[in-house]
Amino acid sequence: MQSTSCKVFITGCAGFIGFHLAKRLLDEGFRVLGIDNMNNYYDKSLKEARLTILTKYPQFTFIKGSMENLELLESLFAQFIPDIVIHLAAQAGVRYSLTNPEAYIQSNLIGFFNILECCKKYNTSHLLYASSSSVYGGNEQTPFSTKDRTDQPISLYAATKKANELIAYTYSHLYQIPTTGLRFFTVYGPWGRPDMAIFSFSQAIINQQPIDIYNYGNMKRDFTYIDDVTEAIIRLMKKGPPTASVHPPYKVYNIGNHQPVQLNEMIKLLEEQLGMKAIKNPMPIQPGDVPVTFADIDDLIKDIQFAPSISIKEGMKRFVEWYKEYYNIP
Repeated sequence: MQSTSCKVFITGCAGFIGFHLAKRLLDEGFRVLGIDNMNNYYDKSLKEARLTILTKYPQFTFIKGSMENLELLESLFAQFIPDIVIHLAAQAGVRYSLTNPEAYIQSNLIGFFNILECCKKYNTSHLLYASSSSVYGGNEQTPFSTKDRTDQPISLYAATKKANELIAYTYSHLYQIPTTGLRFFTVYGPWGRPDMAIFSFSQAIINQQPIDIYNYGNMKRDFTYIDDVTEAIIRLMKKGPPTASVHPPYKVYNIGNHQPVQLNEMIKLLEEQLGMKAIKNPMPIQPGDVPVTFADIDDLIKDIQFAPSISIKEGMKRFVEWYKEYYNIP
């Protein structure tokens, strides 16, 4: 795959993972078309700052628009004719789905359907798309394997991500569209999402505000550093799509660190990096939350010879350094 001639279409390019992936591909010489609706689910200025970095690359094109706009998507596919589509645009967040369900139906279902229709019409050679560890629901067997059943989602967000996998399977079966699903496990790092724990806890600790600690801190999360995530995606992209010998040409991977960390331990590490103590507000587990996530990454190791290597301690250090610099904190 020649990077200079390969055209990659990234949806959600101003988002956390989308930004890091686009930047890495641009650094490697790929041509990237990015789309993002720049919604206000979280601080828009963060998205704009990410976009400012990307637009400095001559081989990057940005379009503001939504996945629900099929007419716009079809025109972009017709003009750009992408070799590879990496679909990361989605309405994220488990708790937000409890109060704003319609946003998930529009973005995660209709938007995903539109992408598949465009991939079908323009014969896209490989679609990689964001799924989530939340599809495992209340699964008590760990580590979570892609062979496990995932038909009991416990949040609407998880249900839409599972629906994405099912619809992708159907399109792969009916139209031979090669699809690769990416089940992300609690991705964190510089330029992260302010609604996620490491980011929001940092903000609260620095401002000496209390933090809500759900399940009294006994939850475990498979925190996965952003550089490990982008490396895995790029290796899967370069490896090529599921082969024609596989019917349908469909595959799902866990993109996780294979090292669950207890919430209380994560807070302790964060306190060490910030040099400040958290004001803790212990609370019961919230509806839609799962007590533990833990990725089986055997397929990543087997198929792309890759296992994440950045520890939570190192990743946290890098995040805090970025956070202090970005928000001008001495």
